[in-house]
Amino acid sequence: MTLDLYIARRFLGSFLRVFGVFFGVLTLIDLIEQIRRFSQSGIGVAEALVLAVLNVPQNMYLILPLVMVLAGITLFLGLAKSSELVVVRAAGRSGLRFLVSPIATALAIGIFAVTVLNPLVAATSKEYDLRVAARATGGSDAPAVLSLSAEGLWLRQGDAEGQTVIHANSVSAGGAELTGVTFHLFAPDGRITGRIVAERAQLEPGQWILEKAKRWDFAEDNPEAQAVTLTALPLPTDLTPEELVEKLGSPAAVAFWDLTAQAQALERAGFSGNAYRLSYQMELALPLLMAAMVLVAAGFTMRHARFGQTGQMVLYALIGGFLIFFLRSFAQVLGENGQIPILVAAWSPPIAAALLALSLLLHLEDG
Repeated sequence: MTLDLYIARRFLGSFLRVFGVFFGVLTLIDLIEQIRRFSQSGIGVAEALVLAVLNVPQNMYLILPLVMVLAGITLFLGLAKSSELVVVRAAGRSGLRFLVSPIATALAIGIFAVTVLNPLVAATSKEYDLRVAARATGGSDAPAVLSLSAEGLWLRQGDAEGQTVIHANSVSAGGAELTGVTFHLFAPDGRITGRIVAERAQLEPGQWILEKAKRWDFAEDNPEAQAVTLTALPLPTDLTPEELVEKLGSPAAVAFWDLTAQAQALERAGFSGNAYRLSYQMELALPLLMAAMVLVAAGFTMRHARFGQTGQMVLYALIGGFLIFFLRSFAQVLGENGQIPILVAAWSPPIAAALLALSLLLHLEDG
């Protein structure tokens, strides 16, 4: 038990060091990018640093498997250099038994990443998008915001004349047509000025075309008596169908605990929820992937330094980690497009990586 705790502590330290180095480098790169991006708006270093710190966690979360394989390489090279691997083997502990502690630590890190880091990353990503949108619009007009709930789709758009809150029962997959639509019109000071109900709203360049619409003007003494019914009613907008679909948000911007509910809301609104269901399964498989990365690192670098070819073995371990990372991303694309089942796309890369790495270790240990 004492040896297991020692190895776990060494491995956790290696992971935190590699994570810190990557976080610092990516923050510096993103800081320069934010200054370049908003140089014309006179952004300061402090504000650019805040944007960088909000943006970097999402990128760090994506490369956690690569950080894990580098941490594994660092651990095993350090133990080999200090001859601790030789001492452990001389004490009668096999290589596979030795790996129980690093694998358990990797699983714990993966579980912590899914349950704690993932919601934090989703929150920082949303805050980053809001800050960037506010800076891009000069902080004057609120950007369009879209969300889904059990009651359907809610959308807010705004301009200098006020805000409009839109509710629809469903939306076409391309985002160009809403059905069962209600428009709530607000003045710039927040007063509600009118309401429009329509059977259908077609999104065309620069405007909504409302079909079979009824409009109430709340400035009138009797809005119901003076309501107007129109066959077609145009309303200005700066949205496009592509932007409407994009504003649903990517699965990376949704916390792990909310992915299933978001997928169900998308499907009720007429969209495909495959991307969110796949993301949920991939998050569940992340701890196994992290453990597989440790096995990959061990398969190539858990050997005595006197055997030589250390640089070559490190290169092989890095190539193996990148191949697994690429395979996982490729399977994700296939799963989102519906070309392979979601469970296959999410679980096959980590399972395949773990089995291949384990077979390599068995070959090295038992011949």
